[in-house]
Amino acid sequence: MRLPGDKSVSHRSVILSSISEGTTRINNFSSSADCRATVECFRELGVDISMEGDSLRVSGVGKSGLRSPAKELFCDNSGTTMRLLAGLLASQAFDSTLTGDESLSKRPMARIADPLSEMGASISLEDGHAPIVIRGRRLKGIEYDSPIASAQIKSAVLLAGLGAEGKTTVIERIGTRDHTERMLRWLGVDVLVQDVEGGRAITVSGDALLKARDIAVPSDISSAMFFLVAAGCLSGSRVVLRDVGMNSSRTAGLDVLRECGVGIEVSDVREVSNEPVADITVNGSLSQPRSRVTVNGSRIPNLIDEIPALSILGTCLDSGLEVRDAAELRVKESDRISAVVTNLRKMGADVDEFDDGFLVRRSVLKGAELDCFGDHRIAMSFAVAGMIAEGETVLKGAECVAVSFPEFFDKMRELSAR
Repeated sequence: MRLPGDKSVSHRSVILSSISEGTTRINNFSSSADCRATVECFRELGVDISMEGDSLRVSGVGKSGLRSPAKELFCDNSGTTMRLLAGLLASQAFDSTLTGDESLSKRPMARIADPLSEMGASISLEDGHAPIVIRGRRLKGIEYDSPIASAQIKSAVLLAGLGAEGKTTVIERIGTRDHTERMLRWLGVDVLVQDVEGGRAITVSGDALLKARDIAVPSDISSAMFFLVAAGCLSGSRVVLRDVGMNSSRTAGLDVLRECGVGIEVSDVREVSNEPVADITVNGSLSQPRSRVTVNGSRIPNLIDEIPALSILGTCLDSGLEVRDAAELRVKESDRISAVVTNLRKMGADVDEFDDGFLVRRSVLKGAELDCFGDHRIAMSFAVAGMIAEGETVLKGAECVAVSFPEFFDKMRELSAR
């Protein structure tokens, strides 16, 4: 099976091709509502974007060619759209306002407003949240030592740096997704990455120009995780997923699956549009680990989206699964720690909740009526739980999967019917 395009790469493909010089064709673009929100925002900013199936044609306007939007830019439920756009728009010669739905309007935005303000940006928030009012102005490059491990913060600052005087450097102490750096290089930008004491420094110059170049988006490894977990939990399963993104900043989930005893094979590793891709095969035969699997520390930022799905796998492990240092989960589309614990308990699981994570013990799951909490990853994770549970499981509000993976239930039916 082939899955839809990677959401993180799709967002960046539209953002960066829009400010490139020339026309870019993007293939296997994500079908998610989040990525559609990014497309609509750039159309409002004067970029000609046409879509046919999962292919986009973007007529870039260059770094200074965006136009003042006639209305507020609605980012829907997409934190990536809002945070990265804030960085890009901070240096433009016009004002703009970024809004979102009820969920996005509760998520923290001061974390990007602070470094952008250091660069000279005029950013106004409502009690640390959206709407974000931006008064565009010329920025100055800074060196920003990020206190939060976040690819969105890093990317927002680097995008602002493309329109700033001099050079802009982000220092990250814990490595995060590097899709922005990879795509900038693909489009001709010189991105300097240097090791520094306790981390690494990523630098871009305000003089950089982006040159249009076609982009092939790999299949989304975060979406793949639901099928990998399902196949790993269901004895006798075998699933092959083609052309999956294998960026080293995204594969920590595969490492955890292996630690949990799931049989994972990676083959035909290659590079497409500066991103590594491969085929992934999973066989449904758990080889029980000798001790409890603990997911914590520096691994958390690179598998934060996969943790809800991994919680389901924890119920199949003799020694259980513990997640710590993941308080960031509480400020996602829902409080994902609370959502996971609440739903697992409804299904009869033995689970402890912590401020920064949870502990799931081996449990026999029972079908139950569950709340998706308006969160696409909770909905998909507990669809997997329903597959391995005894009896019927009902997911209330499961239509929220459209945020990242509208085809999810169709793909699950397709696999289940084979």
